[in-house]
Amino acid sequence: MRNTKPVLLVEDDSIDAMTVARAFKDLKLTNTLSRCTNGEEALAYLRDPNKEEPCVILLDLNMPRMNGTEFLKLAKADERLKKLPVIVLTTSNEERDVVESFRLSVAGYIIKPVDYKKFVEAIRTIDLYWTLSELPEHETGVRDAQVETAIAG
Repeated sequence: MRNTKPVLLVEDDSIDAMTVARAFKDLKLTNTLSRCTNGEEALAYLRDPNKEEPCVILLDLNMPRMNGTEFLKLAKADERLKKLPVIVLTTSNEERDVVESFRLSVAGYIIKPVDYKKFVEAIRTIDLYWTLSELPEHETGVRDAQVETAIAG
């Protein structure tokens, strides 16, 4: 990805999480990959002032406790979180999931390829897109000010 901020992976399946980590390594992506196993954990992570804000969230939809759609509804309703880019990375090819995800303002929807080489290409495409995309600066700067204060303090 274009910067050194972490990428937040919200994925309950350990094998899928290892596949993403392996693809990052094979592509020589230097972003830290932080993982949460459900939407509740992801919201707690994103609301923790001690955690660095991710540059992008890779979100599975089918998870226990709080699934990806439930996470999106809460995150997109939160002023501090709603502008974080989210890419759905899931096995679901259900039209209703695609429609609902875009209704909730995701930046993209990718069905996880089963073939590892195709999976790596999907991650490469995500990386290329976020490397080339221009993103707005934070309007509030609250989180950045908290980080700067913590560093200076």
